[in-house]
Amino acid sequence: MRVTLLAAVAACLLAGSAMAQKVVVYTAAKQVLVDELTTRFSKETGIAVETVIAGSSDVIRRVRAEGGAPKVDVIWSIGGEVLEANKDLLTAYTPKEDAILLPAYKISPEWQPFSGILAIFVANTQSLRPADYPKTWKDLTDPKWKGQIASARADSSGSAFQQFATVIAGYGEPGWDIYKGILKNMLLAESSGLVSRLVNDGEAKLGIALEDDALDYVKGGGPVAILYPEDGTSTVADGMALAKGAPNAENGKRFIDWLLTKPVQEIVVKQMGRRAVRIDVAGGGGAKPITEVKLVNYDIRAIAQNRNAWIARWKEMAAAR
Repeated sequence: MRVTLLAAVAACLLAGSAMAQKVVVYTAAKQVLVDELTTRFSKETGIAVETVIAGSSDVIRRVRAEGGAPKVDVIWSIGGEVLEANKDLLTAYTPKEDAILLPAYKISPEWQPFSGILAIFVANTQSLRPADYPKTWKDLTDPKWKGQIASARADSSGSAFQQFATVIAGYGEPGWDIYKGILKNMLLAESSGLVSRLVNDGEAKLGIALEDDALDYVKGGGPVAILYPEDGTSTVADGMALAKGAPNAENGKRFIDWLLTKPVQEIVVKQMGRRAVRIDVAGGGGAKPITEVKLVNYDIRAIAQNRNAWIARWKEMAAAR
């Protein structure tokens, strides 16, 4: 009986120790995605997940402010160019299934791709007829769209920065004037996640958004249509990384590895509408095949190097509009 009791106590202590483990994650992901995946991870591993949800720029500011006493283990689901521009905050790590990841999404050893994201236009089908839909980024400069194009701020949203940088990458120097014209017509939202909702609710006729955000409303039967710019858009990795000095580094690595497993990447596609970063997971959540989408040459390394200067220039244009 004593042996049995000791065994039972030991088992309880081991179970308690497992549940006491945790990983601290800072993320810009949507609440629904965070809840879905962190709950699954904890159930499968016994590791508790503590999350802080904020915009990409706010996440980076928070990590940088923590300095030599970091509280975060994993930075998850923020723009790849944001991670590339802040590699001094990250620790290089090679995931267990690195070999199965799509090469196009693997940029630097300091951060890993989580999902592929695509910049698109979204239109309200009750306010606009298909004949009225804009076909190109240049079309968005038409004064008739004044106050009718919802978008997040490029200085606080990683996805909005991607959209802004897509115009510059696609058009080069003339892209600045094109984007300036678009900016004059924008209704600036507090976050990128609000853009498709504003269009769905009829508060804006158009939006510049991420494909998966708009797809949520399409699947829900909302009055929205996803439009792919005929003059080119961009697909980049929404990334994640192990923070430098992570207090729970081993649990952070387990979290990153888990997010890249085939079952989780299938969830990313089927339930979240994202593009998978694994070679063996097909599809894009029911959206247009990537082979049918015109893409610009989005050089994430070069764009990351210019990010601070471009954001400063964006702020000047926003203030003057």
